[in-house]
Amino acid sequence: MSLLVPNSNDHRDAHGDLEEDAKYRQLIQAQHRTSPGYWQFEPVQNFFKQSSMETDDMGFRYTADDFGALKAWGEILEELKQLNKASNSDNGTNIRYKLMFFARHGQGWANVAGRKYSRDEWYEKWRFLGTDGEITWGPDADLTELGVDQAWENHHAWRHQLSRGAPWPRSFYVSPLQRAIKTHNITWDHQPARVVENLRETIGLHLCHRRSNRSSLESRFPNLVFDDAVPEEDLVFDSYVRPHKESLSEQFVRVNGVLSEIFENDENDVICVTSHAGTIRSFITVIGHRKFTIPTGGMIPIVVRGEKIVNH
Repeated sequence: MSLLVPNSNDHRDAHGDLEEDAKYRQLIQAQHRTSPGYWQFEPVQNFFKQSSMETDDMGFRYTADDFGALKAWGEILEELKQLNKASNSDNGTNIRYKLMFFARHGQGWANVAGRKYSRDEWYEKWRFLGTDGEITWGPDADLTELGVDQAWENHHAWRHQLSRGAPWPRSFYVSPLQRAIKTHNITWDHQPARVVENLRETIGLHLCHRRSNRSSLESRFPNLVFDDAVPEEDLVFDSYVRPHKESLSEQFVRVNGVLSEIFENDENDVICVTSHAGTIRSFITVIGHRKFTIPTGGMIPIVVRGEKIVNH
């Protein structure tokens, strides 16, 4: 039986606050008007079941269903290759296609605390704290035993799919929060991964979202690759003062920047990103993919088309 089963909190993270999507579109359109160029994205259909509105996201179990692949892995990779070949042959266009696996960290102690208390109790008190005397979830919430087991389920599922022809990702990106890093390390046998500060969960107020110092992360996880721009202390978290925190629409804009950077600078066409529920919701929104519930430890593959638009 799979451990990767969504609950009501996961569904709300994926489908709630739809007004933030409209706010995001306004923010990103204003940003694009003043930019010399920008990337716009869309999902490519008919590769994975998760892209179809007919797929029940609360009942779908990707580890038992070839990750949702609608075709053999060899066919998927050949079609991806041909899409990129065709786009490269068109003069004057800047279009790229990437197969991206968006993975959520396994269950962390903050997820346990979020279920232990009511929504009102969490938002009024417990999100600002790191412990209730029984469990500890902040700062930088760690994985629970279940979270570790969920990461191992993904590890074994990936080994099975690799044996069936699935591609080994050529680039790995990870959030700077330790629950995402540990999930990546278990799933991918400590493969080197680039830490991107902006892959973190919604910023501000929730103490579980405050990251460890860079030197601590470098010492504990030597497989990580840090950009020079990542500071020692979590200055981003500290910049938000109660009662203010990052809105979902602002997070969507932030993640748009991450995806744009990947399409601009990473030539690889198969990419794995390990982050958080809100961050994956952001990617899904930026790409224009249908809303899809991702459980703790869950993952969704999407073939993404990106086109560079140049303002004249």
